[in-house]
Amino acid sequence: MVAEPVAEPEEELKPWQSDLSRAPIATKIVVAGGFGVGKTTFVGAVSEITPLRTEALMTEASAGTDDLSATPDKLTTTVAMDYGRITLDDDLVLYLFGTPGQERFWFMWDDMVRGAIGAVVLADTRRLGDCFPALDYFESCGLPYIVAVNAFDGSVRYEPDDVRDALTVPAHVPVMIMDARKRASAMETLLALCGHAISLTPE
Repeated sequence: MVAEPVAEPEEELKPWQSDLSRAPIATKIVVAGGFGVGKTTFVGAVSEITPLRTEALMTEASAGTDDLSATPDKLTTTVAMDYGRITLDDDLVLYLFGTPGQERFWFMWDDMVRGAIGAVVLADTRRLGDCFPALDYFESCGLPYIVAVNAFDGSVRYEPDDVRDALTVPAHVPVMIMDARKRASAMETLLALCGHAISLTPE
């Protein structure tokens, strides 16, 4: 079951967003992490268009493969990707691609990250180990990334430095606490990633 985004006041379009004479700059961002960590919720909360979702119902066949202990109410799973779009200031358009979390779908990752400027790795403090594959993948391919801890209701809260130590995240990689259901929180995460990716770009 995908968590519903938290209702927030609608934002009015800025003048430059209605100016058809200005061509926006398009960039691609990947949202990754373990099974049930909130990737679909994240994309849905921040996307200005109705997100494209490839959700399939969970079946008994996945019981021995997918760990549902921390997400007992989850009824669906992403089998290809989630896709959304968000327009930022300065004519910057972010295209968001949420990866499927299960190992059996990892073969898609190479295609999904091609052309991306960076990645958000979502983490759940109840299952931190689930995000190691994503961390290892982005480290190995050299793609800039940040770690965003999705603060689930009822989960133990940790400081970013505690999460950094537990995951052995390098000091230069941002680690932040956020709520994937809230648009403002997801936006802050995306801005942090953009800033981090820019800081690593050679002048």
